[in-house]
Amino acid sequence: MAPTLTFPKGGVHPPESKKLTENLAVEVMPLPAELEIILGQHIGAPCAATVAKRAEVSEGDLIGEVSKGLGVPLHAPASGKVKAVGNSGHPVRVSAPSVTITVDQEAPDKQYQPRDWQNDTSQELLKRVHDAGIIGIGGAGFPTHVKLKPPSDNPVDTLLLNGAECEPYITADHRAMLEMAPEIVEGAKILLKILGITNCVIGIENNKPDAIKMMTDAANGTAGDGFSITVQPLEVKYPQGSEKQLIQAITGRKVPAMALPSAVGVVVHNVSTTKAVYDAVVLEKPLVEKVVTISGKGINRPANLLVKVGTKLIDIVEFCGGVKPDLSRVVMGGPMMGFAVSDLNIPISKTTSSVLFLTDEEIDANPLSACIRCGWCLDACPMGLEPKEIGVFVEGNRAEDTEQFGVFECFECGSCAYVCPAKRPLVQFVRLAKMKAKRS
Repeated sequence: MAPTLTFPKGGVHPPESKKLTENLAVEVMPLPAELEIILGQHIGAPCAATVAKRAEVSEGDLIGEVSKGLGVPLHAPASGKVKAVGNSGHPVRVSAPSVTITVDQEAPDKQYQPRDWQNDTSQELLKRVHDAGIIGIGGAGFPTHVKLKPPSDNPVDTLLLNGAECEPYITADHRAMLEMAPEIVEGAKILLKILGITNCVIGIENNKPDAIKMMTDAANGTAGDGFSITVQPLEVKYPQGSEKQLIQAITGRKVPAMALPSAVGVVVHNVSTTKAVYDAVVLEKPLVEKVVTISGKGINRPANLLVKVGTKLIDIVEFCGGVKPDLSRVVMGGPMMGFAVSDLNIPISKTTSSVLFLTDEEIDANPLSACIRCGWCLDACPMGLEPKEIGVFVEGNRAEDTEQFGVFECFECGSCAYVCPAKRPLVQFVRLAKMKAKRS
């Protein structure tokens, strides 16, 4: 087996908390009565609705598109009637434009038949990825077709698939690798053909030995296809799955500040995004559903669920048997990079990896205090930044002066806040600093 690798600078080891769901097979959640599909689910220009109230739609129909700017189209996750084109709850922006569909529970499931893609050109494959609305569903939401068109002055030689899933609690990618390994590997071959290269490495943390074996077996089955697809075990360390850290761990190449991975000849995609690429190209199926981990000690029945995009948290809670009396906090995303929400009427988006229902024993509610200059955040930061200085400047109403401390290089992994003995909200300081610096 290949040696275990990791990135050299910083990182933390929070409790994994994956045992609640890591051995639970993916369940298909029944269709709820309504779906609320947010129009802005990706980085770039939000979609404009292409349907009106009372319109009849079928699964896969176009309901939103971007006419100019960075973006991808949006599709109906199920058949039904458009109830409203209005606003829905959002975990960050409070509310956001959306399309609400009343689901037709009697409509037959749409059938998708595999097709041969090997004779398609790279441009034809790229168009299928765009038309299916594929984005980075590991959390970033960057349009996939754009990533697959790196600048011509930065030739790419390596595709990395991110199967690290280093955030605590989340097991959606783990289950996808166990249950959908052949499809992920086929998706990797499609990505390689689009990029015009042959080398792919799949990085998986070594706390998932079953996934490492399953993906290795699937990759070995591609021998003779003209591609080199291998699996690389990674040390268990957060944030191992971050793009720049993954590249440095596996290839030894360091992406320059403010540069894209293509600057060092690499393109990175999440394993679940790669499965969505397979669906788009082989099945001609748009991105209308995804695997979401439902976990934490505050939910009666943890699960890995295949849910339709637009499913509201309240419907997931009902399907999972309700919440426990000692529920303290609901987080969309992981505990390190997710957002706490106070409303269960918020819908799942393409980038929702998990929903956590946490009790008091799972969170640290100690009050924050002034920075004690211990330097732990500097040691933990995988980017080598100065989180403590950013926080001090924000508190001193000098957020616009934090660029000197690398605020725009921060990807908000939360390692600094995790180790801070003063419990300072360093990630929130960073977000505020970015917002104010951009306005100045």
